Amino acid sequence: MDRYAHTGFRILVAGLFMAHGIIRAAVGTVDEFGAFLDSRGFPIGIVLAWLITVYEIAGGAALAAGKWTRLVAMGFVAHQIMGIILVHAKNGWFVVGHGTYGVEYSVLLIGSCLLIASGQK
Repeated sequence: MDRYAHTGFRILVAGLFMAHGIIRAAVGTVDEFGAFLDSRGFPIGIVLAWLITVYEIAGGAALAAGKWTRLVAMGFVAHQIMGIILVHAKNGWFVVGHGTYGVEYSVLLIGSCLLIASGQK
């Protein structure tokens, strides 16, 4: 992948993560996310929900800007793995069509972040 394509791809992926955090903060569902984390046995779910939301926004912005790309991308890999474990794995593979809320999009994002973290251009 050439440098311009890699940069565009990195910005696109960053935007996807930022959108998650921005919409959660904008519509006020961070507390619901915190309650979900509490229900799964995490301590201080609301604090974790805000930390995750801020990471999606700030980490996404850093990734888009090309700052700390390996570290941020690997943080997003961990983020997606936890999403698979907590939400998506029980729903199978497909996000839509032959299933609902499955792992396929998360796996795509993991692969994308691994490509970004590799620094290959």
